[in-house]
Amino acid sequence: MTPDARPEVRVAELLATFDAADVDLGALLCDDHPADGVAFTVVQPDLTRVDISYGDLSERSRRFAAFLAAEGVRPGDRVATLMGKSADLAGVVMGIWRAGAVHVPLFTAFAPPAIGLRLGGSEAKFVVADADQVTKLAPGEDLPENPAWQVLVAGQGATAGRTLSDVLAQADPEAAPQVSVPGSAELIRLFTSGTTGTPKGVPIPVKALATFVVYLEYGLDVTAEDVYWNAADPGWAYGLYYGIAAPLAAGRRNVLLQAKFTPETTWKVIQELGVTNLAAAPTVFRSLRSAETPAPEGLELRRISSAGEPLNPDVVNWGADVLGAPIHDTYGQTELGMSIVNGWHPDVAGEMRHGSMGRAMPGWTATVLKDDADEVAAPGELGRVVIDLANSPLMWFTGYVDAPEKTAERFSADGRWYYTGDAGTMDEDGYLFFSARDDDVIIMAGYRIGPFEVESVLVGDTRVQEAAVVGVPDELRGEVLEAFVVLAPGQEGGPELVESLKQRVKTKLAAHAYPRQVHIIGELPKTPSGKIQRFQLRSQRAAEVAANPS
Repeated sequence: MTPDARPEVRVAELLATFDAADVDLGALLCDDHPADGVAFTVVQPDLTRVDISYGDLSERSRRFAAFLAAEGVRPGDRVATLMGKSADLAGVVMGIWRAGAVHVPLFTAFAPPAIGLRLGGSEAKFVVADADQVTKLAPGEDLPENPAWQVLVAGQGATAGRTLSDVLAQADPEAAPQVSVPGSAELIRLFTSGTTGTPKGVPIPVKALATFVVYLEYGLDVTAEDVYWNAADPGWAYGLYYGIAAPLAAGRRNVLLQAKFTPETTWKVIQELGVTNLAAAPTVFRSLRSAETPAPEGLELRRISSAGEPLNPDVVNWGADVLGAPIHDTYGQTELGMSIVNGWHPDVAGEMRHGSMGRAMPGWTATVLKDDADEVAAPGELGRVVIDLANSPLMWFTGYVDAPEKTAERFSADGRWYYTGDAGTMDEDGYLFFSARDDDVIIMAGYRIGPFEVESVLVGDTRVQEAAVVGVPDELRGEVLEAFVVLAPGQEGGPELVESLKQRVKTKLAAHAYPRQVHIIGELPKTPSGKIQRFQLRSQRAAEVAANPS
């Protein structure tokens, strides 16, 4: 598939490919690419590198698909992975899709309760787990004595139980099933992070590959000449959609880092591989900026992008000054993929507006509705960020698994709007600005305050590494704003720093929006994917205030 210069034509082309009646995923994601082309470069814990060609991937995935078929796994059945970034993971996931089965990713930082919830909710038939993860699958309070799923052990140290290496060695790649599925068929079942309630199963259809590729091409501008590195973990949406699925669909290489994240390792990988196109979560960039190890000279980065949480404007500027390219903020959800972007591709690139997450990506239309009515808000008016379903051909989400009430909350009664659950504003040129999750908005003495603006001002102080702002119950004002900050390495807190941060918000944002209290803490509560859990801080402070109103 050769990208067309006109985004609307490219969107139609991709939908025709991935939303067809018969989609051969084995061919489109693997076999149609040059056999000697590199699909993944795996950087091992000792930082040595192994290239996995599409020919290698075809062989591995055919063997695993043949094994699944022989075990009675049929199209639509679910197969889970509890694996780190590796050649094994790439072969297993491609094998699942080749067999027409559904991939259920399990993040390796999950504890047994989270794993049990997802395995039970997906009714998985198999779990492929790295050797160092298998103990999490042991029967106990959260996992049954006689589970419905079988376990395969992968990776180094895989000696006990049934091993992936053994079943692949015994499988006949010629016996791999030839499966075609419709674009509406389920490709992935991914569970939400549970920041606003029990995790919900999101069925991602084959047609979603179209929007994944549009983001890769227009949002990130990944070209055949790029050394692309999506540093996100494939146990979560951004890493799976744009580190595994989209590169395979577009025939582009991605880097899979097995070593634990450190700023030093990250710099080394970027420098030694000559990374030119980097995508990562804001936490990565904040950590790099605050690290004692400076950025090496001679970096070749030409495109840098961020997703997962809003990116503070000062980090954007740091990217331009230190890395050689500004960091483009982008917005999406598990239920959408990326849909609002500061796109890098020349056909969609626009000016970078301070604090904006960009404009709707090709194939999507986004706007802001009023708080109390499904009417488009005025430019600059804080309201609800929504997707216009009448003008978003790439929209693929239709509802959660077995959760009709939660599904209904996402869509307007007339089917026109998808409610993201986020608050923000849009200017007269279509640039959107994130303010908060709807339930994170602080209402103080009649003012609606989004925490992100305040947090951005706080982390603009070089002494602050991270910040979270919440509303705390107050008898007079309804709520007051309080901040929780993590200091940069080597910094010490005290009354002078606290007062300095309060004054910074007053002078750089607004007098009414300054935090009445600043709490200095060691770390912020986060989901495994790195999103700040402000609701935990709110609950903690609300309980403290209730216990001691003074």
